[in-house]
Amino acid sequence: MTDKEFKKAKDKEYEKEFLPHIDAVYNFAYRLTFDEEEANDLVQETYMKAYRFFDSYEKGTKAKAWLFRILKNSFINIYRKKSKQPSKVDYSEVEDYYNSDNTQLEHTVDLRQETVQNMMGDEITNALNSLAVDFRSIIILCDLEGFTYEELSKILDIPIGTVRSRLHRARNLLKVKLQEYAKKRGYKS
Repeated sequence: MTDKEFKKAKDKEYEKEFLPHIDAVYNFAYRLTFDEEEANDLVQETYMKAYRFFDSYEKGTKAKAWLFRILKNSFINIYRKKSKQPSKVDYSEVEDYYNSDNTQLEHTVDLRQETVQNMMGDEITNALNSLAVDFRSIIILCDLEGFTYEELSKILDIPIGTVRSRLHRARNLLKVKLQEYAKKRGYKS
């Protein structure tokens, strides 16, 4: 087999194994970042790493779990890198804003109005999104994506006992956050 034929076979196998999961990978990335552009970047990085390390992927294992683990690790690395950097301001944007003729004194944000608008959204999504990333991730992976405890252990790189306790704590936090919503809907605790 020539190098070109080998690469073509590898590409075909890669596409077959990983591309069917791209929507689920994007959804997980978006729920971690809350930003379309960052989620797209994270998905792109995940698939690039999956391609680069495709030789270490064990064919026949769960490709989706492998992709989610890559994504989670990439997210953590990016988060750590960002948290160590000082925040940046694009002074040219600030200068352009204040030098333009369209500046208005009443352009400030009314935080009360913004808070009320956010509360009118989907209560369940808002409650889930308000959880810390470790708790949010485990609920998404287990309850929405359907991964087993063993798969969660591999994806999150934690022992199964930690998976169980973290999932229990995350569900309890979510339950507390949704109690008022449930009462309004007629559910009793």
